[in-house]
Amino acid sequence: MATTSDTPEGPFTTGEGVVVETPGEHNNFPPFDASTFASQLLWFAITFAVLYYVMAKVALPRLGGIIEGRRDRIAADLDTAERLKGESEDAARNYEKALAQARAKASTIAEEARTEAKTKADSQRTELERALADRLTAAETRISDIKHRALSEVGAIAGEATEAVVASLIGATTTPDEVGAAVRDVLSERDANA
Repeated sequence: MATTSDTPEGPFTTGEGVVVETPGEHNNFPPFDASTFASQLLWFAITFAVLYYVMAKVALPRLGGIIEGRRDRIAADLDTAERLKGESEDAARNYEKALAQARAKASTIAEEARTEAKTKADSQRTELERALADRLTAAETRISDIKHRALSEVGAIAGEATEAVVASLIGATTTPDEVGAAVRDVLSERDANA
């Protein structure tokens, strides 16, 4: 590649036609160049005014609308939440009231069942006691009848035994009337002493 140079310190051209400044030559940075300050300030003011106008007329109203919509939605959600909270508290109160009524009803039903069972048990017990009393009376009557029969037979048995004892000890015979009178006397004496 061939390079041409005007001066050793000046600009030179490369083989492709690019002009390159020589090192050591210092130009000012364009934004800091005082000769361009006026045009820079003008363009800055124009750009600021355009951006301000776009922001004021387009972007900020949209953002304001979005923020207002969000605020409205949050307020509506809070109102809905408050309403639902009230409804849930009402439902809880109704549930507690229904539960208390159910408990009272269950208690009443249990008390009625307890009273009915007690009444039924008392009536069955009374009936059973009456039946047992009837059986006891019948048994006492039977025992009394058996006792009277046995006692009446005891007199006859005692008379026969007395006749046999007198006949074997004394060798004398006695009549059943004499023996019966003697046995009755002894039994009446025994009953009187008892």
